[in-house]
Amino acid sequence: MCLNKRKPAPYYRRRHGLFSAFLLRLYMLYGTLYLIPVPLADDAAMASFTPYLSETVNAIDEYIVENEKTARRFLKQAGLRTPQDRLVLHNYGKHARDKAELAGFFTGLLSGKDVGLMSEAGCPGVADPGADIVAEAHRRGVRVVPLVGPSSIILALMASGFNGQSFAFHGYLPINKSDRSRKISLLEQTASREKQTQVFIETPFRNMQLLAELLRVCKPQTRLCIASNLTASDEQVISQPIHQWRKDSYDFHKKPAIFLLF
Repeated sequence: MCLNKRKPAPYYRRRHGLFSAFLLRLYMLYGTLYLIPVPLADDAAMASFTPYLSETVNAIDEYIVENEKTARRFLKQAGLRTPQDRLVLHNYGKHARDKAELAGFFTGLLSGKDVGLMSEAGCPGVADPGADIVAEAHRRGVRVVPLVGPSSIILALMASGFNGQSFAFHGYLPINKSDRSRKISLLEQTASREKQTQVFIETPFRNMQLLAELLRVCKPQTRLCIASNLTASDEQVISQPIHQWRKDSYDFHKKPAIFLLF
């Protein structure tokens, strides 16, 4: 069999049910795509690292990254011993994404090299364009291994005091004010009816506009949590009813934040 024309692992699962020892050996010739979480805040970097993460980054010299500068700084903080000029970094950032050929990212993986995937902060693939890379890895039969690290969504849910057994993440709400108001009302109704925590985010420089809209639209008894600058030295998690939010004054302008309704 010509290895560069072999079919991916999912094909053999469907066709044969179980791998034969021979097919499994072929499958194992592929490298592994490691999903490497990046600290949410610079001053929390050391608390985010695990021995296994440091061991992994020192066994890899090829990465798919959203921001090369951020990636190099993180790897240095994580204890990378490989000289930086020996690293291969594939750019999957905002301005390169539309032009990127995914096949080029998988040349190393399909030849047996392990590759790391990193976003600018937090967990790859969660509210992150790296999900496309992970999906492609599965289509090609490449093994995917997520590493332990910080997720702002999960950290905010943990700290909110809201229902952690039933929750939904909605990403960004509509920018248009009337559409956003309707979406907030719908999320509030769902939270009340289903007893389900509703989680969403906003671009940091629009945080205060979103907060003002939440205070205008939501009912007094609805509970709102805002978790900002998670893991940083100025981390702030405030969880209280809307009527209390209306009495107090907070500044979340340009601070990375997670919003939760319940």
